[in-house]
Amino acid sequence: MITTGAGKAAYVLLMTERAERPTADSEAEPAASEKRVTWAELFFDLVFVFAITQVSGLLHEDHTWAGLGRALVVFVPIYWAWVGTSVHANTHEIDPLDRLGIFAVGLCALFMAMATPDAYAERGVLFGAAYYGARIVLAFLIFRGRGMTLSPFSVALFFSGPLLLIGGFFDDSVRVALWAVAALADLSAPRLLRRRLLTLRFDSSHMQERFGLLVLIALGESIVAIGLPTALARHLTAAQIGAVTAAFVLACALWWVYFHFAASAIQHALTTAAVQTDIVRQVLSYGHLSFIAGVIGFAAGLADVMAHPTEHLHIDTAALLFGGCALYLATFGYTRWRMFRRVSTWRLSAAAIILALLPVAPHVPALAAVSAIALVAVAVNVLEFEMVRRRGGL
Repeated sequence: MITTGAGKAAYVLLMTERAERPTADSEAEPAASEKRVTWAELFFDLVFVFAITQVSGLLHEDHTWAGLGRALVVFVPIYWAWVGTSVHANTHEIDPLDRLGIFAVGLCALFMAMATPDAYAERGVLFGAAYYGARIVLAFLIFRGRGMTLSPFSVALFFSGPLLLIGGFFDDSVRVALWAVAALADLSAPRLLRRRLLTLRFDSSHMQERFGLLVLIALGESIVAIGLPTALARHLTAAQIGAVTAAFVLACALWWVYFHFAASAIQHALTTAAVQTDIVRQVLSYGHLSFIAGVIGFAAGLADVMAHPTEHLHIDTAALLFGGCALYLATFGYTRWRMFRRVSTWRLSAAAIILALLPVAPHVPALAAVSAIALVAVAVNVLEFEMVRRRGGL
């Protein structure tokens, strides 16, 4: 675990070195006064490196539908605390008190991550109390100096936060039910309170960068899933080297499909939107929950591939691997429609092909299964690149 944590921290620190100029394929010219992600936020993100690792581990331990549901129920509060902190940092100037508040939320998130492996056992109270503590700190940061208003922050303060804490005192089934209600309340609050949020203005560059960094953190989990099992192996075989190569190509293809076109498109949509809160809610908050969930599922499935590349995958593991990649690609269909009312034909088709290959996966070696997904992911990137090039976009 120490090797894993240190490697992922170094990975995130490396990837958060940000260029001061736009990329060649950026769709929106950055303003001279655009907000940048602060060092305090980047330090805060390191906690979520650990948190995502813990959620992935929970999913790896239980591949069933019930296990998937339990992992999602604990991931939503962790994710929502990160979203709330990022929204606050985007809509406020970060002073020393804000930095301390961000660090306090980071401590609460660290406790949540520590509690995650046993959240449905003896650490349920710790998980709920840590989330409630994060919501108290965020409410203080948001409402200090002005009156309390009805918003997603107050909903979390007075409803979902206490419900998560109360749920920690109950047995397994009741705990799951109460935490699921709390997660649903958090996710529903921005939609139900949409009218109250219409006047909020966001810095598009900062907001897209924050969520892009979270995608990088999640993709970092897949790199660890690729490298750790083989690093611990006493002898490397040709099959393991082939599996590492195929899985890394797949991870690169998943990176490319987001950061080559989608990242700049999201920033463009947020910059030009008549109602920015709709893009923040639909594309960033909801859409990226799906992106991250897909990557976590994919990474959890990769561990078995790396450990036993010549063996056949169990159907549950194959479902995580294929289903996670399909969910990730299909989410672009949702976000593109929400942003531009256009169909993402290539990415939806790739997701459908990957799902169609799932029934075959348990009947072929794991190396062949991950290679097939990599081939589909690379193909969709090549086809999109060529399509844009022919239209004169490159």
